[in-house]
Amino acid sequence: MLGRSVTIALERSKDAQATFDAIGSVPECLHQPANLPSANPTRSFWAHSSPDANPLAREGSHGSLTTDADICIIGSGISGISVAYHIAEAIGNKTILDAPLRVVILEARDFWRNGGHLTPHTFYRFAERQNRFGTDEATRSSALEQYTASSLVNIIERNGWSEKVDLVNGGNVRLFFTEDEEREARTDFERAKHTGINLDGVQWLTRAEVENSYGAPYSAVKIHGHNLWPLKLVTMLYEHAKQRTSEHFDLRIHTHTPVTSITRLSGKGSNADLKYILSTPRGSLSCSRVVHATNAYASRLLPSLAGPNGIIPTRGQVIATRASLGQASIKTNGWIGNRGYEYWFPRSLRPGEDTPLVILGGGREASGPQFELYVDDDSSINPVVGKELRGFLPAVFEGKSEHGNEPEMEWTGIMGYTTTGDPFVGSVFNFSTGEGDYKGQYIAAGYTGHGMPRAFACAEVVVQMIVAELTGTQWSCPTWLPKRYLTQNRLKHKN
Repeated sequence: MLGRSVTIALERSKDAQATFDAIGSVPECLHQPANLPSANPTRSFWAHSSPDANPLAREGSHGSLTTDADICIIGSGISGISVAYHIAEAIGNKTILDAPLRVVILEARDFWRNGGHLTPHTFYRFAERQNRFGTDEATRSSALEQYTASSLVNIIERNGWSEKVDLVNGGNVRLFFTEDEEREARTDFERAKHTGINLDGVQWLTRAEVENSYGAPYSAVKIHGHNLWPLKLVTMLYEHAKQRTSEHFDLRIHTHTPVTSITRLSGKGSNADLKYILSTPRGSLSCSRVVHATNAYASRLLPSLAGPNGIIPTRGQVIATRASLGQASIKTNGWIGNRGYEYWFPRSLRPGEDTPLVILGGGREASGPQFELYVDDDSSINPVVGKELRGFLPAVFEGKSEHGNEPEMEWTGIMGYTTTGDPFVGSVFNFSTGEGDYKGQYIAAGYTGHGMPRAFACAEVVVQMIVAELTGTQWSCPTWLPKRYLTQNRLKHKN
């Protein structure tokens, strides 16, 4: 028997499927390259809840602009900063070029990052991937997410950052609103287990167990997972990389410096002659290699990524709402509901707080017919989505979140969706034709709202490729990387 909100749950499940189906059916007139990021985005909890939340907000935005570099990274989110981190780790005390390897990050707005669920979906959607791409690819998908999460947790703990980034090891509970949803999840679990994936610790919870422990009348599954303060993590990763500055490596960042165009100057010479000019409102910067870490905005500089076969800007909306009960009742784990279209976790209590603040995202399924697809403006919120978010927790957890309780903060952010749900990783070319001379340009983008458990590893792959090119060695695909992520394979899989 399903929970007490069965009618609402069935409607939400239906809307969630419609949201997914709409990705390839949005009118062609909307298939345009993304705009530059909004100059005045909504204020998020992560970046604006306290005066010191974002110490690097305007780093490098004043004074002279760096004019020459070896590698330019466009974007300072989890992908861009992870690229910088991996370069710093790869270089260490080694000399790759005759002079220090100069790396510059260019960010259109404040230094920031939204999101905070560091939870590998070890078996979710396994059957779908296995049917579509084969067992090896499905297994690699699980391996990459596990590799990403374990790598980041190891870095956090090894450097003593756990408290600094608010790392919480509370696991993640997925509620099943319908019997079909649970049936699909159990199929995924059995197929993944059959291939040898380690699923120790996965707990299947009955409706009675969930209601007794959490107060929601649905069956569920609990998996390993963490949540954290994402902006603080990205800040720590950048500062760690910056500390590696030496005679072999130099790192700088310029925020509020949007790249408006990229022009190649070199002819058919050697790699040493390769040169790109990146234009910004503050002046131009030349470099020999470019990494596109712009996620939803990738098509702004790479127009062949516009449309359903590329990366689709998709607006997500989030609220920070106060729970009605204390931490003991609310718990510390993260949550997923409605096939992943709603996701939330409670923040740890701050001094003076009696009840936790819950960060809840989702609600797009109520905003048809476009479901916020091809929306790249995060300077405003969608009131229809806001209404859905306000009513979600009170409907699922009666008595733990009050109806009519206004959120303390509400904001939007732009995700980069693809029709397969997979990112683009590797060398850049014309993604419509498979041709074009973009030698020295790379990309890691298009995470479909699931970047925290994937971006760090995808950035590592891009850095491996760059280092292999600089040193004249052969790059080999890691065993944990799905080969379909690689850009040269995207035409084959139609994104």
